[in-house]
Amino acid sequence: MRIREFQSELWLPLPPEKLFPFFADAANLDAITPPWLNFRIVTPTPIVMREGTLIDYCLRVRGLPLRWRTRINAWQPPHRFEDQQLRGPYRQWIHEHTFEARDGGTLTRDRVRYATPCDWLVHRWLVRSDIERIFRYRSEKLKELFSPPGMSNA
Repeated sequence: MRIREFQSELWLPLPPEKLFPFFADAANLDAITPPWLNFRIVTPTPIVMREGTLIDYCLRVRGLPLRWRTRINAWQPPHRFEDQQLRGPYRQWIHEHTFEARDGGTLTRDRVRYATPCDWLVHRWLVRSDIERIFRYRSEKLKELFSPPGMSNA
């Protein structure tokens, strides 16, 4: 199984203590998930986030309906958490979120280690471009939500 990695980072103008609560509320996933995924949380809310929490979702990837189950493997507010797909389209999906105080705000980082079935066939043409597009959307939505109008994010 070939393990791939995707990383992204974004600076937002709030300290980790003010930003982390947004990520601690699973219901906010909908706000930063692209509409073309038809994302919906199935687990009844409110969801108490902590190590071991399980969250179930329904979504569509390239029109195919999928069920996805995530487990929170690490929960260290306001600096880090990690979720892992237990059921879904990937052979492996481990997503680490970190929040580092920097320059009067927070440098948010996402690191995803993932593996796909038939990697040699689907990764280059389908999976990597989908992941990049999803995280681009996520970054733009986070900028809209947390940056004052006219502020530039590098």
